Amino acid sequence: MDDAPAHDAMDSDESLMLAWAAGDATAFETLYGRHRQRLYRFLLRQLRDGPLADELFQDIWQKVVTARHGWRPEALFTTWLYRIAHNRLADHWRALQHRPPAPDDADARTERVPDPDTPERQLSDFEQRRQLQVALDTLPPEQREVVLLRLEQELTLEEIGEVTGVGRETVKSRLRYAMDKLRAHLGSATA
Repeated sequence: MDDAPAHDAMDSDESLMLAWAAGDATAFETLYGRHRQRLYRFLLRQLRDGPLADELFQDIWQKVVTARHGWRPEALFTTWLYRIAHNRLADHWRALQHRPPAPDDADARTERVPDPDTPERQLSDFEQRRQLQVALDTLPPEQREVVLLRLEQELTLEEIGEVTGVGRETVKSRLRYAMDKLRAHLGSATA
């Protein structure tokens, strides 16, 4: 039925993007499958609002779809994708002129998430995640973004610089200050 070639884990993101721009829909499916969860988690951690993260997630992929024919492999696909996400988040924050608070029902939502572990372990894991999120929330937005891009998305300092539009040394500095603040915050939370 479909003559499109099958794609696997060995195909680079860049080759998939080029194949998709040339009309291979299965290349996009593979590319989307690779990046959808990590991108969504990144947005959710930045926004702390599921419906808003859903909206921005769709906007970002729509921009990818729209820009596919003009895309050139001058940078890694991942860098390009997160640059789009960075710009979309910046647009959102500019429009609001403030960071919205966590939803009123955030704790209730968290309690509804099923976990097969014991109640004790679940509470311990939840408390660690909560402490980390509280610590992340204390960081300035620029520092929080580089921490999330580095630790959760595993981007290099250079890639983070391309995404955020700042130099490698600025990224390194933001990351260092953020990690120092996180260590201090988490150290005081466990003491």
